[in-house]
Amino acid sequence: MKVSVVMPVYNEAATVREAVRRVLAAPIQDTIELVAVDDASTDGSAAILAELAAEEPRVRVLRHEKNAGKGAALRTGFAAATGEVVLVQDADLEYDPADYPRLLAPLRDGRADVVIGSRFIGETHRVIYFWHYVANRFLTLVSCMLSGLNLTDMEAGYKAFRREVLQKIKIRSNRFGVEPELIQKVARGQWRVYEVAIAYYGRTYAEGKKITWRDGLAALWHIIRYRIAD
Repeated sequence: MKVSVVMPVYNEAATVREAVRRVLAAPIQDTIELVAVDDASTDGSAAILAELAAEEPRVRVLRHEKNAGKGAALRTGFAAATGEVVLVQDADLEYDPADYPRLLAPLRDGRADVVIGSRFIGETHRVIYFWHYVANRFLTLVSCMLSGLNLTDMEAGYKAFRREVLQKIKIRSNRFGVEPELIQKVARGQWRVYEVAIAYYGRTYAEGKKITWRDGLAALWHIIRYRIAD
């Protein structure tokens, strides 16, 4: 099958080249299309992506003229994706494309419509930021209570969808609120959801991590909002 990997990029010049290399070298037999959406980076990421696209026909690059956030970048990338399956890949090397076989297996076998990665069910992960973990567990609990899905990691960046699922979801969140929004709307759509273990190599703020406590508060609002709103 054809897999569209949608990669939001914002000021990831230090990692985006290696992230693209790993995506294209993922250990799967499927055809890969990488749709990179540069969200008005100011650090040279756009030039790197343009260079990679010129060298590699599997890479397509879209660009926002103004920075709008991860949700907006995903909205752009999802609309441009042509694969039967669409997979989200961050550009910061926190998630490893070596996990693609796990994410795609339930979709390939026809068991799932949506597959969510989990950093907390048995795979390797870097040990940092205890309070981030606590916040994630709380937000995941609230999300599960409202959605009825028994997920262990609502905020995980690895999510894979059959393209027809995304065609029926209208994304409104522009920033990191897109993660809880997608979960609530998938639950409301009553699609078949699987969760698989993924590795996680989290980075520190000094290394470029962008999510903050404000995004945690916003996530709580988005969980409640998109449980009842379109």
